[in-house]
Amino acid sequence: MYDSPDMLQPGEHAPEFVLPDHNGAQARLSDLAGRWVVLWWYAKAATEG
Repeated sequence: MYDSPDMLQPGEHAPEFVLPDHNGAQARLSDLAGRWVVLWWYAKAATEG
């Protein structure tokens, strides 16, 4: 299950990344250090857009 070289292993820290938030502002993972972070995404094919 965890044999891909690109996949994080349990207990590893996520690499730094920047994504737009729901308002279009840039959100950095490092800005959320020490807080719980949940990433939620879904396939565009599952939306009306």
